Parts: sequence; C-alpha cells; structure tokens
Amino acid sequence: MLPIDPQADIGRRAWAPCPTCRTHETCDACRDGRNCADHWRYLLSNTGSLLHLQCPGCTDVWDHETGFGATRSGLGRLLRRALGHG
Repeated sequence: MLPIDPQADIGRRAWAPCPTCRTHETCDACRDGRNCADHWRYLLSNTGSLLHLQCPGCTDVWDHETGFGATRSGLGRLLRRALGHG
C-alpha cells in the first residue's frame, strides 16, 4: 500500500471512480453521477482534462481522462498541425 502523496490536499478533490477499490459500484450517489461525501479522490495535479488522482481509501494512484474541455488528444492534434505533422 502506498502512502498518501505529500501533495495531497483535501481541498483539491475529484469525484472519479477508483479502478482498484471500485467502491463507487455500491454507492447510489456515485452510480447516479452525483458527488457523494465518501467516494472522492485527491486531485494531485492535472494537465488539461487529464487528472492525476489518488484514492484515500486504497491509496492507488492513476490518471483519469475526463474528456471535458481541452483534452490531451485535442492538444496533440493542434500541436502536430502547428508543427506541420498532420
């Protein structure tokens, strides 16, 4: 089990399913796409729509692509186009 990241701050949270402990599967609020008081994740950092998260329950760390706003794939297309590669 990993320790909680020193950059973790309860003031920076995200509500995304943890791929390891999967507690969201048994929660009515989470299944309905609502924010619940129990199943939040530490938002360690983000790059556009790509979130770097840590679960406070199982301490797993992972990246989650939200697809909201400027996605990394969209940024990649813009960069390739700007550099003349696509």
